[in-house]
Amino acid sequence: MKNRVIQKVAALFLASGMVMSLAACNSSADSSAAPSSSEAAASAGGTSKGTIKFGLIAPLTGVHAEYGQGFQTATKIAADEINAAGGVNGYQIEIEVQDSAADPKTSADIATQFCEDDDIKAIIGDFTSSCCMADAPIVDQYQCVLLSPTASNPDYAPMSDYCFSVMYNQANMAPWVGKSVIGKYMGVKSVAVMYLNTDWGISTNQYLLQGLSEAGIQVLADEAYEEKETDFSSIIAKLKASNAEAVCILDQGNVPTIINQIKTSGWGPKLVTQGPGASQQMLDLCGKNAEGLVITDSSYITEDNPKTKDFYDKFYAMNQCAPTDHSLCAYNCVEMLASAIESIGDGDITREAIKDALKTTTYDGMAGTVKFDENGGGVRQFLILGVKDGKYVVDEDYGYE
Repeated sequence: MKNRVIQKVAALFLASGMVMSLAACNSSADSSAAPSSSEAAASAGGTSKGTIKFGLIAPLTGVHAEYGQGFQTATKIAADEINAAGGVNGYQIEIEVQDSAADPKTSADIATQFCEDDDIKAIIGDFTSSCCMADAPIVDQYQCVLLSPTASNPDYAPMSDYCFSVMYNQANMAPWVGKSVIGKYMGVKSVAVMYLNTDWGISTNQYLLQGLSEAGIQVLADEAYEEKETDFSSIIAKLKASNAEAVCILDQGNVPTIINQIKTSGWGPKLVTQGPGASQQMLDLCGKNAEGLVITDSSYITEDNPKTKDFYDKFYAMNQCAPTDHSLCAYNCVEMLASAIESIGDGDITREAIKDALKTTTYDGMAGTVKFDENGGGVRQFLILGVKDGKYVVDEDYGYE
């Protein structure tokens, strides 16, 4: 049994209050877009035993709206595909969506609302680790699965037996970035680090420093900043004075602003970032300033990849932008819950049964195999991507060490 911890969390995972925020996609999927049980049954071309309902908590508005809207679209695509194929164990899937705006209190209120609705068998969400950690004591109390697409703070999943995440764990990811990406792939001998002063940023920074130390890489500067900062000139001046070969940015929403301010300062270090994934919005906001940037991701979804084309096309038609790994993780959440329910067979589809089945569920999808570790954290492999001629290119495939 995991150690059940109640923590008060005020900071947002990968959050920022930047002026130049990542632009939200023009999503055409709204909270009413999830099919009703009758509509889903009709689309499947037959009758069903009924509906299994999941709750989705996501930031549909605010700084992280791009990602919340991606969650909404991706989960709808997954549910529609499952329902069109006859559902799972004879049941249709329905998803009820609520907007957290990436606010931990709002997220916790929604989690309580979902948990008190006996029709909701599991919750997908939220986007930030901080929101998920605020929700953890609630789902633990009500004994309802909380499956996050993206929470990667190592402290989240161990908070309850009912907490899971399909995103990689920073205890695994961040040291790999230090040793394999910055050290081996980039060949860097000295680095300066900028990190978001939140629970996620602090934790990720600690694990990154561990990896850098093991690789024998000098850390010449290590600077934190608050989520609502927009002027990074003083921090950039400190990093520049360190004469570091490269800058590693641990953040998401602030990354375009930081990159642009580094470039306009007249400094040209190698740049690597962990957090934003292969976001088209970041390229749009940075323009030529993103050239040469190195990023890490667990997938790269393109229209010319036969494994991802169908998902890409459906997502683009609904959201008018390309999906990122964050959206794919939300899609994977629905698939993994469906796989867990399928393994229950003729047994009762209860919250407890879903939790027990989910522990041993694996899903082979568009970006390889996804499974859970002993704490419910996601286990995945990683890609190294670079920005070349204004586009992302996969420089190193899965398994790079």
